[in-house]
Amino acid sequence: MIPIVAEAARVAVVGAGVAGLVVTALLRRRGVHCDLFERSPALDAVGAGIQLSPNGVRILHRLGLAAALAENGVKAQAIETRRWDDGSVIARTHHGPACDELFGAPYYMIHRADLQRCLVGALRPHGVVQLGQHCDRVVEQSDHVELHFTNGAVTTADLVIGADGVNSVVRDAVVQDEPRFSGNAVHRGVIAAGHVAPFISEPQVLFWLGPDHHVTYYPIAAGRTVHFSAVSVTDDARFGSSTTGAEAADLAVAFAGWHEDVRRVVTTAESVTRWGLFDHDVAERYGTDRVVLVGDAAHPMLPYMSQGANQALEDAVVLVDCLGDCAPRDLARAVRRYEELRKPRTAEIHRRSRVRGETFHLADGVQQRERDAALRRTQSLGQLDWLYGYDATLAAKTGVLHKVEP
Repeated sequence: MIPIVAEAARVAVVGAGVAGLVVTALLRRRGVHCDLFERSPALDAVGAGIQLSPNGVRILHRLGLAAALAENGVKAQAIETRRWDDGSVIARTHHGPACDELFGAPYYMIHRADLQRCLVGALRPHGVVQLGQHCDRVVEQSDHVELHFTNGAVTTADLVIGADGVNSVVRDAVVQDEPRFSGNAVHRGVIAAGHVAPFISEPQVLFWLGPDHHVTYYPIAAGRTVHFSAVSVTDDARFGSSTTGAEAADLAVAFAGWHEDVRRVVTTAESVTRWGLFDHDVAERYGTDRVVLVGDAAHPMLPYMSQGANQALEDAVVLVDCLGDCAPRDLARAVRRYEELRKPRTAEIHRRSRVRGETFHLADGVQQRERDAALRRTQSLGQLDWLYGYDATLAAKTGVLHKVEP
């Protein structure tokens, strides 16, 4: 560990999700004084499944989590897209060993709680999380930042990193904007793996595309359970989640006429949550001189590229490399460098996520057939090099902004 020097910046991280835990672990390993504040009284993971593509998995491997991921995650053998009514295959991208060979890491499907435990394990030797600390505003001064908490406490830091998600409080100190409703809502649930027999022999991510809806499901928890997300076009712009007991019945109505495999998955869960899907327009900046955003706090995006956690991991690595062991007087320059490296890539993934929010839900017809043909043309792993092959550490060292899709 590099010794803490008197001139080194004092850093405060707000939010103990994927981005917050990783950026804190990386900074503390460099010997940087870094406090991590989390509003929840306990680290209870919200949600269920997460997809980790090789660009994110490589980062977790470098944190020493290869064994933990292998134990808790499930390696995807393929990502397959099917038609909503008859189950015919639209496109299939084989992953498995070829993914490891091409990109140096597998594609994992994992429960969010399992991933969180892995990240806390990586953090633990270097300190703890300060739980139950609800930051409700940050105030930037010329030579420090004040963090104000709902319990009346105030603390200061040279740099504040906002890792507090899509509803970020810290974001308000960087950019003034409002969330944008996508016109979609998602129902999420978890069922026993026995309801999806093919996953036992060949674990994969399955997409089903249909008019005004799509469904994604895949195995998690070392293959014991299956996570599903069922997305529907809607005018109901409720923000956040709900569990009223009516969600399962809503799904039965929404997916009437769909293939029996889909209906079995979305109507079997004992508990289902509903979330309105929101993002923000791409911000003009991701930081000020002393406040910087990572993950969903910086670039909240729709989930249709399955890149939320992976982009948070990339952010953490690039930001820490940009900060280096810099003194407080160098923080603004480091933040500008981080923005320069991250904005082009995250903006492109943000754009593609919005596009998929339209194309995934096309009615049967000419546009749907054109979409399906395009998916078939791009089903090789080589077409994903721009996404999976991106190396965040290399980008920070060389200044490579992002790869371009072939």
